[in-house]
Amino acid sequence: MKLVLATIVTVAALTLATASLFAAGQAAGAASIKTPASLKETAPATYRANFDTSAGTFVVEVHRDWAPLAADRFYNLVKNGFFDNARFFRVVPNFMVQFGMNGDPAVTTAWQAATLKDEPTKESNKKGYVTFAKTGAPNSRGTQVFVNFKDNAFLDGQGFAPFGQVVSGMDVAEKITSQYGESPNQGRISAEGNAYLMKEFPKLDYIKKASIAIAK
Repeated sequence: MKLVLATIVTVAALTLATASLFAAGQAAGAASIKTPASLKETAPATYRANFDTSAGTFVVEVHRDWAPLAADRFYNLVKNGFFDNARFFRVVPNFMVQFGMNGDPAVTTAWQAATLKDEPTKESNKKGYVTFAKTGAPNSRGTQVFVNFKDNAFLDGQGFAPFGQVVSGMDVAEKITSQYGESPNQGRISAEGNAYLMKEFPKLDYIKKASIAIAK
């Protein structure tokens, strides 16, 4: 009886320790995406990011020499879970699909001032190419990203610099639901996060998990 009790106590202690470590790891990850200044790792020259979504899986291959600042930002966002559970909130057929607003308003607030300097557009916005979104203002790229559904060369002269391309699963990207078009309000997404999107636009596709698939 004493042996059984000892075993139970040991198992319970190990389980508690494992849970504590897991919680600590989650807390560390959450803290890092709320501190943009801590996510400054230089990306590999070429790497792939795997996006497991509600519509299927697609893979983005990034070339740092196309746009180094963008490649580094994307690498850090993916690696630290920024895109996990994020919705594809803007989908315009025959144009592009956009994502990159975190589901937690506190995280969105933390990144509002963390903009990137503009970079030369070395590659064209061809079908499948991936680019950071920006406003008309200079140096306004943040965390929002879009995948071109067709050749959108007219964006090249506006400062939209591609940093990678979808190399697998473009058909998945193209079937991400477009039923809500551009209806989701970005101001409300910033203020309310996924709570707003899940209530008002429940059928939006989303990213289950984004991860660095290949780094070399």
